[in-house]
Amino acid sequence: MVDKKDILKWSKKYDRTQGPWLQKEAELGAKFRKNRFLTCQDLAEVVEWKFKDQENKKNKAREAVAKNDEAAVERMSSQAFNIVGTQDAYRMSSLITINGVSPVLASVILAFFDPKNYAVFDVNVWKATLGNIPPNLFTAQNYLRLITALRKTANKHGLDARTVEKAFFIKSLER
Repeated sequence: MVDKKDILKWSKKYDRTQGPWLQKEAELGAKFRKNRFLTCQDLAEVVEWKFKDQENKKNKAREAVAKNDEAAVERMSSQAFNIVGTQDAYRMSSLITINGVSPVLASVILAFFDPKNYAVFDVNVWKATLGNIPPNLFTAQNYLRLITALRKTANKHGLDARTVEKAFFIKSLER
């Protein structure tokens, strides 16, 4: 069982290790909340953030998102950002209709936009939160399962889902 003190300790450790990437997350999140939509450039920056150390995945995602039409990206992301409440399945499905946006990239977008309710979809966080990894982990349905579990822990301790996720991620790397 983890307590609030440990979650905050690990989350702060995550923040210390991320440097400029944490700044980029804050900048993009503020921009998403202000504009209430994404641009193609925003999407490219999310790809850079998520796959910063994974050149093959980054290049593949770059190619896919570069094929998007600006108006379509703005429209679909606006639908995701402007729905009232945390209608998770709708937000996820709106974002994954954008070319190149997988449930993993959609989770990054949502975590930046609303860190209180959303977190980044990661295998290490899944293991720390829910245990065994199912086949075909990175689906929208599994992301919804993960954020439900993260929110439960976050609500118990009066924290954001993103804070809990960062803590579980960095803790998993120390094992």
